Amino acid sequence: MAPLVVLVLKLRRLGRAALPLLSAIGLGAIVVASTASPLSLWIEAPASALLLGLLAARASRRSRAIEGTLRLDLEVGALLTVLVYAIVTRSDGALDGRLYPLVYVCVGLVSAFARPIATVLVLAFALGLDASVRHWAMVASSFERLAYSGAFMVVFASFNALLLRAEIARARSTLKERIQAEVEKLRDDARSYRLLGAPAGGRNASRANDEERLVRSGVEEIHQSVLFALRLLRQAMNLHTAVLLWQNDAGTHLRISELSTDDPNVAEGPFLAGDGIFGAAITQREAVALRGLEPRHKLPYYTGPCPVRAALALPVFEHGSIRGVLVLDRIADEPFGLKEQELAMEACRYAVRAIQNERVFVQLERAKVEQGRLYRAVESLNAATTEAEVVEAGLRTAREITSVDFAAVTLYDESQKAHEIRAVSGGDEANLVGQQYKKNAGLVSMALENKHPLPYRGEYDEKRQIVFTKKLAPPSMPSMIVLPMLVHDKPLGTLVLGSRRRAAFGDAARSTLEVLTSHVAVSLANARMMRRLEEMATLDGMTGLYNKRAMLEIADQKIKAAKRFGRKLSVLVTDIDHFKKVNDTYGHDAGDVIIKGLGEVLRRERRATDAIARFGGEEFVVICEETDARGAMLLAERVREELGKTIFHAPKPGPDGQPVTIRVTCSIGVASFPEAGETWDDLFKAADEALYASKRGGRNRVTAHASLPRAAGSKAQHAA
Repeated sequence: MAPLVVLVLKLRRLGRAALPLLSAIGLGAIVVASTASPLSLWIEAPASALLLGLLAARASRRSRAIEGTLRLDLEVGALLTVLVYAIVTRSDGALDGRLYPLVYVCVGLVSAFARPIATVLVLAFALGLDASVRHWAMVASSFERLAYSGAFMVVFASFNALLLRAEIARARSTLKERIQAEVEKLRDDARSYRLLGAPAGGRNASRANDEERLVRSGVEEIHQSVLFALRLLRQAMNLHTAVLLWQNDAGTHLRISELSTDDPNVAEGPFLAGDGIFGAAITQREAVALRGLEPRHKLPYYTGPCPVRAALALPVFEHGSIRGVLVLDRIADEPFGLKEQELAMEACRYAVRAIQNERVFVQLERAKVEQGRLYRAVESLNAATTEAEVVEAGLRTAREITSVDFAAVTLYDESQKAHEIRAVSGGDEANLVGQQYKKNAGLVSMALENKHPLPYRGEYDEKRQIVFTKKLAPPSMPSMIVLPMLVHDKPLGTLVLGSRRRAAFGDAARSTLEVLTSHVAVSLANARMMRRLEEMATLDGMTGLYNKRAMLEIADQKIKAAKRFGRKLSVLVTDIDHFKKVNDTYGHDAGDVIIKGLGEVLRRERRATDAIARFGGEEFVVICEETDARGAMLLAERVREELGKTIFHAPKPGPDGQPVTIRVTCSIGVASFPEAGETWDDLFKAADEALYASKRGGRNRVTAHASLPRAAGSKAQHAA
């Protein structure tokens, strides 16, 4: 049923995608048919409504897209062509009338905006529609007229493609340049106000967009606050111009941060920091007042003759350093008094406080965003229950917190003193994932040993430093950091991050990543503890095979599957012969060695789909899927023979100091589904009865339940 549903959904999607083009072809057929004799209003009215509706919908969607798609261009072009032919044939009664040039306009319009391939297809569609109308209307010399019209269509399409399309491309390019210039100006403002943090990088679009919105908001708030202060100064002091200029990071140039004036001749800048009145205020580090200015004098921020008679320049300080210059001027030749200078200095301090407040706000907002990402990272880590899920969540959240081009997780086996590269993203995954190596002098080993991120400040030099080993190396990049994962000072592994951007792991990013790494370490430790608890609940501690409780659950599932699909299934019950005597003679330690040995024999001889469990003591059970009695007997014989050939060594030497070797045998009972029973209890009882038949028959043998007499008695006591 599922494949049929998928097929229906695919056909529906295909039908929706093809509907506009099929409708254009169908509506074109109606236009052709109506050429010879007008159709009924009941046909033309719905067809016209459908054509206009489809064209409006597709054209509206095309207008919202900057480039559009081939299919969308083709749909709009085909529908527009049908509309133009409908207008021409309906108005003139035939082709070649006074409105026929609309066809050329239509083709030219499509060639100007559509993709070249779409233009060619629409031109072919128009020629086909034109030929069909002429043929249906039986126009004389239709072939000559068609060739004539087709030539004009090609000429119009070519000229529009070459000229109008080139002009549209130029306009788009100009618009993109203007947008880019505005973005660069915004970034310059943000950098000068120290609002812009480390670049987010192009690979994390969400992070870059968040940073862009945050910076744009901060810059706008600063501009509004400073502009408000400058306007107040103009009103209070009867000024002609009030302008705040801000220094670049190098201190070599000044650019206009905010301006309040009615003069159209103010230069855009930037200006040299040592130029004219600017340089005087910066050099003297105090207010510079000028009066008696004349048109021949030069103020750097005016392009023409000097329009003012008095000017005042004040250096703007931030933490004792000059950050900019506030310049005030007026047309009247009136000197700036002390109170006016104090008011201007207060405006400078207000502007600096506005920038500082917004800087703090942006930092808080940035921290809030980072905390949100960290919170979501912790949520995803808490939801991970296995090592693989923890590793995947750790890599994913590391990319959300900071922009990285390479990420890897290594796990450390303290007992073996070995590292394993468990996961890689952005590198040579095929050659790195799963590789193991011993403790060495690489950054991964040293970071775990020192319990501190390496290298210092994330500055990586591949010529002098090794991350994993010399042969196992990450991609070449200038920034790399190895963060140790520790739980109660116990090393679990490392989180390795790399970036192609220099200084990518600054103090802020590194502290956040350290918090993330600690959460990854805790989640990893929890996943390992959960795995250990699951193993303790389902596996036998001595042999590593299933225990009795787990085997009963598996048996129930396998028997249900055998009933449902009509499959064969067999059960083997194995018991070591004279095991009590082995314990009494060689000790229980030797008995444990033999129990483990039989478990290994069963593990080697079984198939991948077989389930093995230690039921208790020296008794083992094997469930074999899709195995009849004959196949089960063959497996049982292989186990019996392999155990008989195995030589075990007692943990303790004999009285003479020589190693003690032990040989044992086993007895096995076999029962098959459904002959011996259709429930687990019946199958196990039957296999157990067959086991005791092997014991009574002399041990070291295999017995199938089917070979037992029908009146077999109840289970006897164990023959040790």
